[in-house]
Amino acid sequence: MHVSVRNTINFGQFAAQERAGAVRGLALAAEHLLQVSRTYVPLEEGTLERSGVASVDPSTLEAAVSYDTPYAVRQHEDLDLQHDDGRKAKYLEDAMTEESDVMAELVAAELRRALGT
Repeated sequence: MHVSVRNTINFGQFAAQERAGAVRGLALAAEHLLQVSRTYVPLEEGTLERSGVASVDPSTLEAAVSYDTPYAVRQHEDLDLQHDDGRKAKYLEDAMTEESDVMAELVAAELRRALGT
């Protein structure tokens, strides 16, 4: 099982240079989300934390962060489970909500660089 969170930004039509900037920005944003969510992931042996990956599909301008263990979904969704201090359920969803402005700025900065502004 695996858990993932999705957020959509409509980029419209891009020239090649602008698209490359968007891809770089999405990659930075996804890596940022992965880093922050790893600080919340329930931690026993570290397997769940290590299963996290960030990826970007340049053809669709979509980025994803996912965790892939047999118990990733349960750990994410079950609010009744007990976790160590600072670790919690909704580790990916909460990180996405908290860091959405930072991620948008990471994408915007790379687009500005690509546009030369």
